Amino acid sequence: MKSKSLSRRAMIAASSGAVPQAVFAAQQPGAAAANAVGIKPRDLPDMTIKEVKVYNIKASSGSVTNRGYTQIASVVTNSGIEGNYTLAGRYFHPNWSNLGWLPYAKSVLMGKSVLDLPALTSQWEPRLRRLGQSSYASAIDTCLWDALGKAVGLPIYRILGAYRDKVLAYASTQHHQTVEAFVDEVQKCKAQGFKAYKIHPPSTPGKGATYLDDMEVYKAVRKTVGDSMILIADPVGVHTREEAIKVGRLLQDLNFVGYEDPIPTTDVDGLVELCAALDIPIHIGEFIFSPYDYPEYIRRRAVDVVRLITDNVGGITGAMKIARLAECFGMECAPHNWGETFDHAVHFHCELAMPNNIWFEMTVPMGTADRPYFKDKIRIASDGYVHAPTKPGLGYEIDRDVLDKMITSIDR
Repeated sequence: MKSKSLSRRAMIAASSGAVPQAVFAAQQPGAAAANAVGIKPRDLPDMTIKEVKVYNIKASSGSVTNRGYTQIASVVTNSGIEGNYTLAGRYFHPNWSNLGWLPYAKSVLMGKSVLDLPALTSQWEPRLRRLGQSSYASAIDTCLWDALGKAVGLPIYRILGAYRDKVLAYASTQHHQTVEAFVDEVQKCKAQGFKAYKIHPPSTPGKGATYLDDMEVYKAVRKTVGDSMILIADPVGVHTREEAIKVGRLLQDLNFVGYEDPIPTTDVDGLVELCAALDIPIHIGEFIFSPYDYPEYIRRRAVDVVRLITDNVGGITGAMKIARLAECFGMECAPHNWGETFDHAVHFHCELAMPNNIWFEMTVPMGTADRPYFKDKIRIASDGYVHAPTKPGLGYEIDRDVLDKMITSIDR
């Protein structure tokens, strides 16, 4: 009977080439990784952590940095396998600062095994749960998953439990300030093969635009593309409840399929009101800072589609907890995916392993996410999808020759 109980997810995912053993990934990532390649955990390379360091590199144009540098975390095992992730200070988070990441990571990781991953980043302790997820743990978690994938030669999503091998992309805009800019861009995106387009409208703080300007953009974009593209709106929480209702009703009339962060995430009562008043799905979660904060929104029906940022919720491990929670309530999970190559990669692996995901959020113009120290670029294919990486770990290989030339110092 045990094999039957384990086969349910395997059967669901079989059409996408899933690895059945990966149902263990959340609790036993090391065992899942070993099973995925047909070996025993004891046959894995030595995954004891011998070194933790931070590469300080010349900041890429437009990137957000700590202390004027782009920083990349490095966790190295006795067998020489290195896990990497970025240490950018780029998200709103009440408990956010990666400036002390290195001493914290060294105190937690040195001499421990990557195979003990869940215990090294757990947020279950009451004193931690009440503070919100530590950003330190998020970067550690992703580095360890990257190393684990490299140890067995598999991309991370194959260890998590591959549900699909590609994800439909939507073009995710910058905050343009004119109707003409959005009209021009949506035409370019359509020509590039995008089947969907998400609008970050003009009404950003300090720019002088209002919800009325946003509505003109929405109408103009729909008129431009007709019914040929799927459209989503993301005002990033700037509306009042009354404004959000008016905008939401227009979006429904224009056949938009998603309305993301219409009001501040902290206004739970307002979100309950919006979800009850509007038929268009309300996407919430980008500004929720712990896996343990999501149940309140779900129980109160303050969200229709669950979003997350891995850096805010404990990395890949935290993200998959949230995805499974949403799945149990019959809800879609649509991770944030806006930023540079590391951002896209870490969310993409989660999406590939989520039965309840639809979208890959692609920052446009395409190429904005590129960094010169990556050999691989993330692009949509001619079918409008982003296809899964085949390389191990995060799946997008760092070009060490380029990176080494860009490193200005290494913190150890």
